[in-house]
This record gives sequence, C-alpha cells and structure tokens, in this order.
Amino acid sequence: MILIVDDRPENLISLQKVLQAHNFEVDTAPSGEEALKKVLKNNYVLIILDVQMPDMDGFEVAEAISGFSKAKDTAIIFLSAVNTEIKFITKGYLSGGLDYITKPVDINILLLKIKTFYRIYEQNRKLNEVQEKLLEEIEFRKEAEHKKDEFISIASHELKTPLTSVKGYIQLLQRSINKDDKVMAQNHLEKASIQLEKLNELIVDLLDISKIESGKLKFNMKTFCAETMVNNTIEMLQQSNPEFTITKLGTIQEMVFGDEMRLEQVVINFITNAIKYAPGTNQINLTVNIKDGKLYLAVKDFGIGIPQEQHHKIFDKFYRVEENSNNFNGLGIGLYICSEIISRHNGKIGVNSVPNEGSEFYFTIPIGADEILAD
Repeated sequence: MILIVDDRPENLISLQKVLQAHNFEVDTAPSGEEALKKVLKNNYVLIILDVQMPDMDGFEVAEAISGFSKAKDTAIIFLSAVNTEIKFITKGYLSGGLDYITKPVDINILLLKIKTFYRIYEQNRKLNEVQEKLLEEIEFRKEAEHKKDEFISIASHELKTPLTSVKGYIQLLQRSINKDDKVMAQNHLEKASIQLEKLNELIVDLLDISKIESGKLKFNMKTFCAETMVNNTIEMLQQSNPEFTITKLGTIQEMVFGDEMRLEQVVINFITNAIKYAPGTNQINLTVNIKDGKLYLAVKDFGIGIPQEQHHKIFDKFYRVEENSNNFNGLGIGLYICSEIISRHNGKIGVNSVPNEGSEFYFTIPIGADEILAD
C-alpha cells in the first residue's frame, strides 16, 4: 500500500486517482502528524511525501519514520515544488528518502519509479523469505547432525557393553572348563547368552529402523489369535523376569487381523520398558480388550514416570527421557519402531504418565482387514 502525504487536498486527490487507476492501493494523510500516526498503525511499501508542509515538513517526517522499526524498509519519495535546490535534494536523501522529485511531476516517470520500488520491495520480500527458510533448514541440519552424532555415540556404547561382557564371560568360561567346574561354566555360559540376546535386540532395532527409513519394513498381515499371542508373550517375559508379577486384565475373544510378530514386538517392548523403568517395584498390569471393533492393549508400571512436557516426544526417533538418559541403557529407538508398527496397522499409540507414579503405554488398532488396509 502507498501513503500519500500532502497538506493540499487537490494534490492528494489527483495523485490518489492516478495511482488507483493503475491498480495501486492508496492511503492519504493531510499532515506530517497524521502520517506518523498512520505509519504506526499500517504497513506501507512506499510513502510519497511532500516537502513543504506547515508545522512539520517532509524532512522531519522522514527522520521520524526512520526511527520506527516497523517502517525501516519503507521507501520514501520526496515531492517538492519550492525546495528544488541541490542542498534540499541532498537533505532529502540524508533524511531517509530514496528519491527526490521536483514539481511539476511527470506522472509517467513517477509511475515508473513507483513500479520499480514495488518490484524491489517484492524481490526483497522473497529474498527475506528464502533467507528465513534457509536459516530454518540450517538449524534443522544442525539439529539432525547433533542427533546423529549423539545416536552414534549412544549406539557405540550400547553395542560395546554386551560385547565386553560376553568377552569377559567367555574368558571365565574357559577357566572354568580348564578347572573342570561344570556348574560355574554353565553359570558363565548363561550370563554370556543373556548378553548376546541384548546384543541381538540392539542389532534387530538398528535393522528395523534402517528398514523404516528406506520404506522396506515388511509386514505379514493375516488373521491370528491375539489372546494366544498376548498370553505367550506374558509367559515368556514372566519366566525371564521372575521378580516381577505381570497381571493380565481382560481377554480377547475375537480374531485380529495384523502382523502377529510385529504386534508381539510392541507388547514385548512395552513390558520390557515397564520392567526397566520401574526399579524397586514388582508389579506390572497388562490390560487388553476389544471395544467398537478395535483392539486396546495397555501396559502399566509403577516406576519413575515421565514428565508431561516430554510425552509428545517419547515416540520420536532417538529420543530418550532427559532425566533418565544417563541412568538406563538403550538406543532411544524402540518406541519409535513401535509407533511405526502401530501406524502401519492404522492405529494409535500413546502414553499416560506421572513422575514417580508410573507410566502406562497403550495402543489401539482396528481388528478387521478392511479398516487396516483402507489406507
């Protein structure tokens, strides 16, 4: 929008009509004081400013406008019929004007200048937009690079830990064999097997996330008995974690359509996380039921919990709860993989948690093939 400032009504009206005839949006002000009020309220691309005005001349208005942060990019063209000497033209440029035109005005030249200023304004606006987007992208590259470096550091540590343990147990196993101590040898072998299983889980997670990134994570969708899958998962984890009591609440009578192995992977992740992040407790509740054609499954622990402000990040790739990242091992990708699995089942995943009161992770998925394959 263009602001015309002139104390003569006939000048305002005539110039306004000419500019409007060329499809410019125009506003007017009959004095310098009125112009300053309008500049504070509105955004203008260009101000056409008469120099010779009572009370406050054009130079004073321009100097005042230059102090307004919101108008710092606004172009000013001075118009003058009286002050046409070089010293006044110089003063106009020093006051912040980008051009100084003497009257009588050649309207065609004025229109060309206005169109040029508009073109420059539009180019600057686009350049600023590009610059802002580039800055955003640079910050996103920096953040991604930081996350990548952090992940590599964590992954290296997490993979090295079980390898070091396995190496140590193999050395102890060799000594026990040399001493013909079968009981101790069996004990070391079992502990080495546990560490190898941890290593295997880490590698599987890394392979899964690689497949997710490349769009190659395969799903074997078919109808299966979810009740059996849940019961078998609980039994397996109960045997390997006898210090915990895993209580199942609810049953599933209906058959479910989906990838049984992948959904079992989600349930295992929920339960193992509940065990890991609930030290000093011994109770885990798994609730399962079917309502309105959807399978609902939730695993609740009574452990350390998660602050509310971190709930929306918990399923992000590589995210680890800040307060616990140094106290518990893990790559920060298990829940991200779970969320991808549930998403592929056209379902929803979430968490309810209160610090020091425990966490409940849950998901819902449609049980029918039509709803899952709809997308």
